[in-house]
Amino acid sequence: MEKVMCDGTTICYAEQGKGEAIILLHGYCGSSSYWDEVVPELARHYRCIVPDLRGHGKTDAPMGNYTIDQMGNDVLQLMDELNVEKAVLLGHSMGGYIALSIAQRHPERLKAFGLIHSTAYPDSEEGKEKRLRAVSTIQTEGIVSFVDGLVPGLFAPEHVESLSAQVSRVKEIGYQTAPQGAAGAALAMRERPDRRDVLSATPLPVLLVAGEKDPIIPPERTFTSDKPHIVQAVIAGAGHMSMYEAPEQLIQVIQQFMNGLPEA
Repeated sequence: MEKVMCDGTTICYAEQGKGEAIILLHGYCGSSSYWDEVVPELARHYRCIVPDLRGHGKTDAPMGNYTIDQMGNDVLQLMDELNVEKAVLLGHSMGGYIALSIAQRHPERLKAFGLIHSTAYPDSEEGKEKRLRAVSTIQTEGIVSFVDGLVPGLFAPEHVESLSAQVSRVKEIGYQTAPQGAAGAALAMRERPDRRDVLSATPLPVLLVAGEKDPIIPPERTFTSDKPHIVQAVIAGAGHMSMYEAPEQLIQVIQQFMNGLPEA
């Protein structure tokens, strides 16, 4: 992986392909490796930039609380370092929250953006309590125990056994998350605002991808706007992890979206 310094934080990223820039943001307790089944095909046509987000993978994990806007600023600084003026920004789960932050605050840096198994809703009160319990589990039982409890619930129920190798791979990626990074990111998600108005108000093209059987963010929480500039897609049979459960379908959806974007 390559690395750059952004305000004293080392951001690690992978890059593959040439052409129009697509930045792929992973979800919570993930890393750039989440996209390993997707990037090789997309990189045949596009410049794919895939960072490890703050607190995750090989990127620095500072102590203390993070914010979604702060994690978005890391991505913007990475774009600056790589001389990317505008990009298509696609975020999985937590990565979608970061994409929304950038779309709201710096739409001029985006050609389009998308949420993949993500939502513009804020956490519910129950969800906020779950974030605090997550932090407590990480601090008292460790990251391995937390990830072991987290990952099976990301997949459609029938895939937990039928895709056991993929489940194990996602766990292995999660184990690499620094405990303070996982805690900081959980608190960042807990405090994120309602950004449904970003989806309805943005003039940018938007891609919304939901898993038919997503136990974490069901389709109705992803499809919160149906304006003409928004493309909606459901991945049949997938849970929260279509990049592992149905990578070919996800690639096809992304490519169709890219093909439909207006020329610069």
